[in-house]
Amino acid sequence: MVASTVTGRAPERPDKMRVKAKPRPAARAELLAHVADVSPPTHLASIAPLRIDPAEIRTLRPKVAKPPPGRIEPNRKRRIAKEHDPIGARLDMHGLDQDRARATLEAFVRRAWDDGHRAVLVITGKGKVGHGVLKQRTPEWLADPALREMIAGVSVADQRHGGEGALYVALKRKS
Repeated sequence: MVASTVTGRAPERPDKMRVKAKPRPAARAELLAHVADVSPPTHLASIAPLRIDPAEIRTLRPKVAKPPPGRIEPNRKRRIAKEHDPIGARLDMHGLDQDRARATLEAFVRRAWDDGHRAVLVITGKGKVGHGVLKQRTPEWLADPALREMIAGVSVADQRHGGEGALYVALKRKS
């Protein structure tokens, strides 16, 4: 007698379609009734009591924002480009992401100003198709109030120093 090794196929299951369960109208009504029982606080003291006497609160005067640094004067830019006024330091930001580039730029400008340099070169790179993120954001970062006090002007560098992918930053004298 020969035993059969062939087994029968399992019966096919019909394709099940998943249907999202819709909330019952009664459950929805219960939920809305519960929400209606919770009333919002009527005033701020019910959330957190004030620990300051309202009479002691003074209004803050808005700080007058200084304008962003302007362009370097043409004669000074020419002297920097021809290196009659020395470029005190150079910063190359190729390969840095925005966060690291900003922190590096701020530290660089502060140190150059502390060292008494009058002009520095910041190389941002052009980016792809001339629309680099660092190229666009660097003037904004230099206009930040923390650095604005140190900067006399910013201009695009001469071709021999990087052209459109670099900036001359003229620094004020340290007082």
